[in-house]
Amino acid sequence: MTSYKTNGVCSRSIDIHIQDNIIQDVYFNGGCDGNLKGLSSLVKGMSPDEAIKRLGGIKCGVRDTSCPDQLSKALVGYLQSSRKAQA
Repeated sequence: MTSYKTNGVCSRSIDIHIQDNIIQDVYFNGGCDGNLKGLSSLVKGMSPDEAIKRLGGIKCGVRDTSCPDQLSKALVGYLQSSRKAQA
């Protein structure tokens, strides 16, 4: 399980469980409950790379980021740290 502190969005943090390079579960702390439950359900079973490709760069209104974009940033951080650990 990895946790990511969000920046610039309503949710405060994201908890992500990844096993064998597949997203098993995502939980947003705070934010728009129904939308974030839907987002979590959609990325379940997806590879981190695919989720990053689909979610990165999405904006929320006038903000430069969004909860989906923050999830992509969390996944990028996870992949970078896991690749460093394997090296």
